[in-house]
Amino acid sequence: MRKLATAAVALVALAGFAGAARAESVRGVTDNEIVIGTYTDLSGVTVAWGVNNSNAYRMAFDEVNAEGGINGRKIRYIVEDNQYQVPRSVQAANKLINRDGVFLMVANGGTPMNNAVLPDQLAKGVPNVFPLTSARSMYEPYNRLKFGLASSYYDQMRAAIKYFVEQRGKKRICAMYQDTDFGRDVMDGVRDQMKAMNMTLVAETAHKPTDTDFSAAAAKLHDANCDLIAVGGIVRDTIQAISAVRKSGWNVDMVGQVASYDSAVAEAPGGVTNGYYAMTSVLLVYPDTASPEAKAFIQKYKDKFGKEPNLAAQIGYTGAQLLIQGLKNAGRNLNVDTFVAGMEQIKNYQDIFGSPKMSYGPMRRQGSNESFLTVVKDGRFVPVSTTPLGY
Repeated sequence: MRKLATAAVALVALAGFAGAARAESVRGVTDNEIVIGTYTDLSGVTVAWGVNNSNAYRMAFDEVNAEGGINGRKIRYIVEDNQYQVPRSVQAANKLINRDGVFLMVANGGTPMNNAVLPDQLAKGVPNVFPLTSARSMYEPYNRLKFGLASSYYDQMRAAIKYFVEQRGKKRICAMYQDTDFGRDVMDGVRDQMKAMNMTLVAETAHKPTDTDFSAAAAKLHDANCDLIAVGGIVRDTIQAISAVRKSGWNVDMVGQVASYDSAVAEAPGGVTNGYYAMTSVLLVYPDTASPEAKAFIQKYKDKFGKEPNLAAQIGYTGAQLLIQGLKNAGRNLNVDTFVAGMEQIKNYQDIFGSPKMSYGPMRRQGSNESFLTVVKDGRFVPVSTTPLGY
């Protein structure tokens, strides 16, 4: 009986130890692996952003894995295609969180998609890091698990309107924008800056992300006699909107934000986008003007994926380096708390592309709020000034 009692005590102790070990386990973290997930557009209307951005993250993770990983762990990176659709994003996020058990999600694509997924994601304790959107909701209201990368669409459009009114004398401002969370965030910046300057929009048009015919919208704004059009578009819809305006023979100034600051916009056939302005948080680096470090990145990316990186790839590579640094700062005892603390230790990070320095802290979840004004000239976005604008 004494032996049986001793065995029973041992079994209870062993069960308690196993239970404690299970309690200490961290979702998506094992002794030798960190599981990171992304849902982004691999085949939809913003494919130029989603594919290049996630490719750059994968390249950076492959590089750190080849060097032995982070504090003894290698990154397993899982990417799901959301086709820039909310239902597919919800489905992909459920898979990543509940089936794949990711530790965190990075570079999730799209404003409405992130807004739909975030409540459940944050409730389950899964950090949302550097989503592929510059919406304010990616870092406001404050939540310790939300980390935004750089200036928001709101910041960029306020700065743009202020500049064009004060420096270029614009008085009749109109807008073309996507009727989505993304487009409305852009318009919040436009409207708030105009209100601050005692101005009102002359006219506006809204479109769906999948719309392709902008002739009626261009005609409406032309009839309103606008002298500046604020554009809340991404890549394809921005090109089509500019093309519709130019085909009507109208050479009005048009200005957008970082979602349209893409080489595909600058290189649109026939030079149709020449003269188009875009605000950006990060200046696009071209191979013939890049620093040695940036040139090495461009060549590595081209060798790996068979094409030169666009801005989305640059943003992805910078985001990956920041994330890797945060994970390194967390140390071997990796969990959500140590990861958050590790991210908050990042101060004045300077990437290889000459972006504004980025910092985080206990109440700071936006790395930088500075932005630059650029213009398309001969197939390239050229900085109007290398001094960032504010409002």
